[in-house]
Amino acid sequence: MLTASAALALLALTITWVRAPAGLAAATLTVAQAISGQSGTGTVRGYVVGEPTATSTVRFRDFVGDTAIAIADSSAETSTARMLYVQVTSPYRSSFGLRANPGRLGDPVTVTGTLTAYFTHPGLKSPTAMTAGAGTPAPTTPGPTTPGPTTPPPSSDAYYAAAAGKSGDALKDALHGIVSRGVTTLSYDAVWNALKATDQDPANAGNVILLYSGVSRSKSLNGGAGGNWNREHVWAKSHGDFGTSAGPGTDLHHLRPEDVGVNSLRDNKDFDNGGSAVPSAPGNFTDGDSWEPRTAVKGDVARMIFYMAVRYEGGDAWPDLEVDNTTGSGTAPRLGRVSALLQWNAQDPPDAFERNRNQVIYAAYQHNRNPFIDHPEWAASVFG
Repeated sequence: MLTASAALALLALTITWVRAPAGLAAATLTVAQAISGQSGTGTVRGYVVGEPTATSTVRFRDFVGDTAIAIADSSAETSTARMLYVQVTSPYRSSFGLRANPGRLGDPVTVTGTLTAYFTHPGLKSPTAMTAGAGTPAPTTPGPTTPGPTTPPPSSDAYYAAAAGKSGDALKDALHGIVSRGVTTLSYDAVWNALKATDQDPANAGNVILLYSGVSRSKSLNGGAGGNWNREHVWAKSHGDFGTSAGPGTDLHHLRPEDVGVNSLRDNKDFDNGGSAVPSAPGNFTDGDSWEPRTAVKGDVARMIFYMAVRYEGGDAWPDLEVDNTTGSGTAPRLGRVSALLQWNAQDPPDAFERNRNQVIYAAYQHNRNPFIDHPEWAASVFG
């Protein structure tokens, strides 16, 4: 028979055991789950895809405010039906408002707040926590946490479904089909205005960032005179002789703003390590047949070249563009050096600026993506 003290101890142990699960943090929701369960408080994880301005209207560029963001389970989402509209209150506007931080586009975010309609659309209001990246905010109650479902990685997105499980040439073929489907081509004149959006300086909406020099320059200074910026073909158009007609000559995934003089110095050179310093573009190096860009954009350059070699395979009246491991290819539809490009891709992973650029091209202009920005690991599989 239990003594009174023993009975009380057993009762306390039982109560402790029963209460422990109640201290577990609620599972993090996907955007789809938050849309279907619009009640109470919840923590939702998704990707920033735009700025909602009305029930079925979301801006994907030229943001006008810092008070709302739209998030989705895919960074490539364009359907408002699969977006959650999130109110951005004053404590979070300087970090998460898209007018102040256009580079947030495409970034993962985790937010906790009230699941309720916003803009007469499934939403989340009055946030109590907003965290950049894939992590979940620390629980506000003590006790262990229960892992929730994670946001599906880009490889499971519908956009890349045809590439799932593939590698090598099979992956390259699948990616060619994906990035060549439903593409809108631009005129060469239209490229001017497009670059003003894709390469906008996150810190100054009136400027663009020049690729090699890294300078922020007024959007209005586009042209061919000294001190202007013009349209740099990262895959030099003479390597395949495709000119500036709609197609590879106007593909935004490899066209970038650059100073007229620096663009001329790069000319049609291949990419490789080494050479003499370029005084007008510190951090860049060049010799007779190659160009080494500054460290901050080496990966960007590599991924643009890899995209071009996948996008243009010779089956649509354009040359079959290929990367090789040489320099000095002249007018052949080849560009190298692939060993350097693979090294740069690994050393300089995609940053917020590059991911935002990819999203703007997809959502507002060409409606295709550079898969090596979404999946830089695929470069080694296709070109290694």
